[in-house]
Amino acid sequence: MSLLLLCAAQLTVQLLAGSAQAEESAQALAFQPVAGTVIPMGGAVRDNNEAVRQRLVQLAGGTAARFVVIPTSSSLPESSGTNAVEQLRRRGAQAELLKISPMWKGETLESARRAAADPENVEKIRNATAVFFTGGAQERTADVLNPGGVASPVLQAVRELQARGGVIAGSSAGAAIMSSVMFRDALNPVQVMKGVMRDGKEIERGLGFVGDQLFIDQHFLKRGRVGRMLALMLAKGYKVGLGVDEDTAAIIHGSEIEIVGSSGALLVDLRQARREPGPVHVKNVRISYLDNGDRYDLAKLQGKVHAAKQAHGEIKFRQPGFVSDLENIRPAYTDMLGENTILRALTQLVDGPRDHIRGIAFDLEQLPDAPVADPAPELGFEFILRRDEHTHGWDSAGLDDNEYSIFDARLDVRPIRIKVPFYQAWK
Repeated sequence: MSLLLLCAAQLTVQLLAGSAQAEESAQALAFQPVAGTVIPMGGAVRDNNEAVRQRLVQLAGGTAARFVVIPTSSSLPESSGTNAVEQLRRRGAQAELLKISPMWKGETLESARRAAADPENVEKIRNATAVFFTGGAQERTADVLNPGGVASPVLQAVRELQARGGVIAGSSAGAAIMSSVMFRDALNPVQVMKGVMRDGKEIERGLGFVGDQLFIDQHFLKRGRVGRMLALMLAKGYKVGLGVDEDTAAIIHGSEIEIVGSSGALLVDLRQARREPGPVHVKNVRISYLDNGDRYDLAKLQGKVHAAKQAHGEIKFRQPGFVSDLENIRPAYTDMLGENTILRALTQLVDGPRDHIRGIAFDLEQLPDAPVADPAPELGFEFILRRDEHTHGWDSAGLDDNEYSIFDARLDVRPIRIKVPFYQAWK
């Protein structure tokens, strides 16, 4: 049996119907507006990130804001929860920590679930204007607040708060739970692309605060997670995914996203993508990098760059005589899922001499403690970024220390065969 047939037999990825996809490709997403305000933070948000922290309190009511902090995901819930409370109080909000965690000293999964049904905790949420979920391991929050997909009374109260216009925020694991499907424990993005994506293992039910149409991931650029996002979106039928980077927040209200923070977010659009059978093999994915201050309308699927960048002018890469501002140009990357690699490649795409950038992703070898055997050791993936008439870019020269803004680049991904061993000693 060939490598690709073997891998295809082991994949759990669901194939999308090409004809239906073609019919939808030219249509705008019939996006169901998000209730209230949902704020996924990409993790590692600095204590002095006033742009994010002040905005969070402002949206919850300013000095009238009343937060409950839920530290269920944390391995150190008392300290991390207390720190979250202190950060909110420092900006003028009222904040209270709820003791709902299996990792709290003296607590267990069973006692945490009882706390998630405690009428006193429910009442505190009903009296709040906002809820904040701390980071940690998102599977703990799913197991405590939504075991087997059955919403606890605390989760029901959080959803009621959202429905009446409240703020639902979370950092890292607290952002991962925002989707209806989330990654539970998927440490290897290449393995996920190969099909290691089991319900209850690598993926899990999320809490669904952003609805069923938008997928959220966190630590996104820092940890090179675009590959695993693509695999899950294809498997679960998502058309739009948002990967929020560290020290950054995405403010989602209705159908609009606003990016705030020191980095940005990657928006992945599969409306016009064409899927091929087998391992992740897809053409015409549209991706956009949204920087601090950029906005994106999920109903229209159109971006709006920060006003200062707009005034500074678009990069003129389609005009004769264009000269790149970049000193070092790399036409290819050997680890497309490395730290910030996808952003560097996008930057060179819009501010470099080439109309495409290539990269690959593969596993050099399997770790001895890997949770599942590699289904296809020779399987790797090629990424090709292209710019076309739909692609637009702006740089940050003279404005701030943030990155470029890049809308509607094209991404094609295909499976490739990697020679094993990948290299040998020079002879």
